[in-house]
Formats: sequence, C-alpha cells, structure tokens
Amino acid sequence: MDNNQKFLPYGRQSIDADDLASVSTALQADYLTTGPAVGRFEQAFAEFVGARYAVASNSGTAALHLACIALGLEPGDAVIVPSLTFLATANAARFCGADVVFADVDADSGRLTAEHFDAALKRAGSARLKAVLPVHLNGHCADMMAIRTLAEAKGLKVIEDACHALGGMQHAGNNSVASVGACALSDLACFSLHPVKTMTTGEGGVTTTNDEKQYRQMQLYRSHGMTRDPAAFQHKDLAFAPDGQANPWYYEMHALGWNYRITDFACALGESQLKKLPRFIARRRELAALYDRLLAPLAPRIKIVPGQPGDHPALHLYAVLVDFAAIGKSRAQFMAELKALGIGTMVHYLPVHQQPYYRQLYGKTELPGADSYYARQLSIPLYPDMTDGDVARVVEALRRCLA
Repeated sequence: MDNNQKFLPYGRQSIDADDLASVSTALQADYLTTGPAVGRFEQAFAEFVGARYAVASNSGTAALHLACIALGLEPGDAVIVPSLTFLATANAARFCGADVVFADVDADSGRLTAEHFDAALKRAGSARLKAVLPVHLNGHCADMMAIRTLAEAKGLKVIEDACHALGGMQHAGNNSVASVGACALSDLACFSLHPVKTMTTGEGGVTTTNDEKQYRQMQLYRSHGMTRDPAAFQHKDLAFAPDGQANPWYYEMHALGWNYRITDFACALGESQLKKLPRFIARRRELAALYDRLLAPLAPRIKIVPGQPGDHPALHLYAVLVDFAAIGKSRAQFMAELKALGIGTMVHYLPVHQQPYYRQLYGKTELPGADSYYARQLSIPLYPDMTDGDVARVVEALRRCLA
C-alpha cells in the first residue's frame, strides 16, 4: 500500500462536530441513563420510518429479543429463520426457549424467498410454528410481499430483521412503497445502531411496531419487567400512602425482564445522527450505483449481489460474489492481497446452521443456497465518508487481485 493512501475499512461510522456537541450536552445534563433524550429519539425514529411506536434498546440483539417477547414466544414454539444472517436473529428466539427451523436462501442474493420459506414450512413438520424472521441482508429487502402472504395463510407472525436496512424503501403492493420499519408487511421490525450501520448510537437497537400492546410489552421487558406507573400497581397497601398518593420510591416487577435500557447520551448521539440520515442514505446510494457501474466489467469472476425488484434500498454493506475457484485463489489469500493494497473486507456470514451450537442442537442440515452464497461472499468498503475516488481505488484493487 502507498503510505500516502488511507486504509479503507469495509464500514465505519460518520461522526462530526454536531454529534460531539450533542453527546457533550447530554453528558452535562441530569440523566446519563434513561432520561428525556430516549423518548425524543424514539419519537423521532418512529416518525422517520413511519411507524406508530419505537422502542430503543442497548443493541440490535436486544431489539430482536424484545420483538420475540412481544409476540409471546415460549418453549414449545418454533420460528423460521434464514440461515444467512448474524447469530442474533436465531438467538433471539432461543432466548425465549423457542426452537429455530433454518430456511435456505437464494444462492445469489443470500435472502429468504417465498419458495425457501415454503420449503422450511414443510420441513418443520409438526413443530408449533409462531413466526418467521426474514432478513434484509446487506440492506436489500427480502421478498416481503410473498413472505407476508404465505405467513398469513399459515397463521404466522412476521418480524423483519431490518438491522441492515434502515432508510430503505420496500414494495408494499398496489404500486405503493413503504419505509422499512413502518411494519406495512410485518408485525414488528428490528434495527441495529452499531457503528458500521447506516447510523449509530455507539451501540444500540430499535424495534418498531404499530401495535400498542406490543409496544407496552417491550417497554416493560426492556427494564427488568418493572413499572413505576401507579395505575398498574397491584399491591395497593404497599404502593400508596394513607392520603392516596403513590409512594415516590415504589415500583413493582410484573414479569421477568432484562436490563436492555439504552443511555441518554447514546440517544443524544442518535438524535443528531438521525438528522443526517437522509444525507447518509443518499450518499450510500450514490456510492453503490458507482460500484455497480465500475464492477460490471469484472463479471463473471466478480458478481454484484442483486436487489429485490421494486425496492429502493439504503445499503449497509456492499457485497460481491467472487468465483475463487476460477481465479485460482483462496478467499483468505484474496483478502490478504486486498489488505496489502489498503482495502479492508469482511465476510457476512457463516450460515448459522453451520454453527457448532446449532449443529449440536438440531443435527446437520443441508442448505445448499446458504452455503453457496457464503463460499463466494465478500463485503467491500461502503460508508458515507468515502469519495468517488475511493470507490475507483477499491475496484482497481479488485482488478489487480484478480490477475
């Protein structure tokens, strides 16, 4: 690598003076944990994606777990999860004691299709299926219209794992589109606010819904199953003073919950980032379009991962499929050569059905589409602070490593 050239990671946060000032102000305020910034951020996030409610939590994993809790998943239940995803999608259901039926995915997109969903339904046999969790891999949406139709026919709920897809638009039928997170085709949608995602709170997650009962459930379970709402108190003799006023120190635990709270200063960062999110999205789309054009001549040795027709995504990752056998190099060698040229890459993901925990739990499962996608996948640099010249440099590095 030329010492004058910067290293380009596969993804990174975009933080500026506005973000620093917002966090600094929050750190000097009265609340560091759950304070007024959390509610403001949740309201702004819900408005941005077009949902009635948003619940912020301390990670995308927590966001997924809260969604599973809101649906009442419990031991004896089962859910369908595409194998090509991060661990958290499946783990969230396991946290509730539910079983996971892994679905195969399209070998070239890595995403769940109606056909693979239907195959998983058949393979589930007599399992007590409750939900399906389609994953919007890389930011490209799964085929939500077809998945929702099949889920409704089978009486299943839908949780969108939209951790990669904040800011995207999806086809919603009748020539309409809806923001990812509006829950137009799902019961709940879950987002990650990790630093490499479309925007960040440092670490964090958000779950959106249009159902007030689900919203209240997630609020309760986010903080130990605890409430300070006098209207909900059950032990009246302990809760209230002789004058009828609620004792100011009093709280009740109504369920076994978790500490999934997010801090006020993280939400202050989120408020600031959310204001810039339209700019981040626009720039990601510009960079992705430039990649599409510059990478086209490298086919078929390098292929672009296709999107879902009718959608307008905001990509979290720019993924390519490399025919490593054709170029005579292992993926590890190819990535090392790119790193030497100052280009960072990553692989997303090892199929979850191949993880030792799940193989021990359910035995060996044959999902050739997921394995084929994984064998060829590579995530290359994509983040808003990149220049057009950076994209050209990445593509030139890929060209050199193909030689």
